Amino acid sequence: MAASLHLGRQGVLFGLRLSQFNKCLWHRQPCQERVRYIFQSSWVLGVSPLKVQMPALSPTMEEGNIVKWLKKEGEAVAAGDALCEIETDKAVVTMESNDDGVLAKIMMEEGSRNVRLGTLIALMVEEGQDWKQVEIPPPDVASPSVSDTGNASVMTPPAPSPSSLPKPVPSEPLRLSPAARHILASHGIDPKLATPTGPRGLITKEDALNLLKKSPAPEAAPVTTAAPIPTPSPVPTPAASLPLPGTRPNIPPLSVPGKPGAPGTFTEIQATNIRRVIAQRLTESKTTIPHAYASIDCDMAAVMRLRKELAKDQIKVSVNDFIIKAAAVTLKEMPEVNVTWSDDGPHPLDSIHISVAVATDRGLITPIIKNAANKGVQEISATTKVLAQKARDGKLLPEEYQGGSFSISNLGMFGISGFSAVINPPQACILAVGTSRTELRLNEEDQTLRTQQLMTVTLSSDGRLVDDELASRFLDKFRSNLEQPQRMALA
Repeated sequence: MAASLHLGRQGVLFGLRLSQFNKCLWHRQPCQERVRYIFQSSWVLGVSPLKVQMPALSPTMEEGNIVKWLKKEGEAVAAGDALCEIETDKAVVTMESNDDGVLAKIMMEEGSRNVRLGTLIALMVEEGQDWKQVEIPPPDVASPSVSDTGNASVMTPPAPSPSSLPKPVPSEPLRLSPAARHILASHGIDPKLATPTGPRGLITKEDALNLLKKSPAPEAAPVTTAAPIPTPSPVPTPAASLPLPGTRPNIPPLSVPGKPGAPGTFTEIQATNIRRVIAQRLTESKTTIPHAYASIDCDMAAVMRLRKELAKDQIKVSVNDFIIKAAAVTLKEMPEVNVTWSDDGPHPLDSIHISVAVATDRGLITPIIKNAANKGVQEISATTKVLAQKARDGKLLPEEYQGGSFSISNLGMFGISGFSAVINPPQACILAVGTSRTELRLNEEDQTLRTQQLMTVTLSSDGRLVDDELASRFLDKFRSNLEQPQRMALA
């Protein structure tokens, strides 16, 4: 009986210990799972992002400006949604998303300028992920700055031998001859570096010339790499830092923003991408294309009469619309002018797309009237108005300003009688149009005077593609088409 009671008590104790052990294991297991969950969660590792990089929105684009973000951080984005507006070298283009997800982080804020292609501008995450825990990639390793390179270069040159440096003189009152003073002041050399040989420590003209031979020329010694010259006095020498008397700065000083400009200062204005590209292309055109110019007067009487007749039927077209139509029909009749130039020679074009110059606040841009020879004057007028407004608003699509074959620039509305335009490469020609004017001319048939409404147009042509004879024939046929609008309908 006693033995059974003892064994029963031992069994109860063993059962209690086993239950406590299992309870301990039960509590330990969730702890391990929590640790495993924490290390696998986005709080530690972060959510893998979808990178949004600066795209090439035009063939000639190398960098862009972030104008405006159309989505906010944390906002859902579907493929095809507008993300932001980017100013390219041609216009302000809306960038669309290629993926579905959530905009997690904007890396380039609005107003960021000169963002190179391929630069990370934003991060997205997939749908259902915590966008606040997006993993931000480390920034690219920046190349050493110019200042760092300059500081390193100061430390790297070997110390010059003591014999090559002039020996400093004791700190005593300097005595210089007038000639020595003039020589040292003209070359910005510290007189303390000269070794006096004259009576009572006088620095003579010969001492100044000897020091000038040992000292390097100021132009040949860069400031960042020049070895420091030991001087006994801790006071810096103003002769090397101050400009010489009578000299003038190379550029005027920059004015302080927010304050009225002082005389001789200038204000710095950031150039848009469009204006930088315009400057680059104009310089390329004038330096690489042999420009030839030819002018002719066109009688606009028939066009003016036709405009009045169309206005009676509530059809409003401009003189420029007739000019576009006449140029397109002339190119169709003379396909040898409808060419472009490339590195391997001339390229004849199958389509006739007329580029029309439009002035905007950002610069000059040339939207395209496609297949202008196959369109009527009224259709050309409607297309031109739409494209001109989109150009002023910066909303032109790349296909609306790329690929023209012939350009027209009209300054007649500004009262310009005639001018010469710069060719838009790789095109072969550009037609500059002036204002119309009234003149009295002698009629050779009956020897009477009659009034003519004349307009001067000037053709700038690439001499490699369109020689003077071909340019003259083109202008003559263009004038015939413009003076007889019914011929354009037959063509």
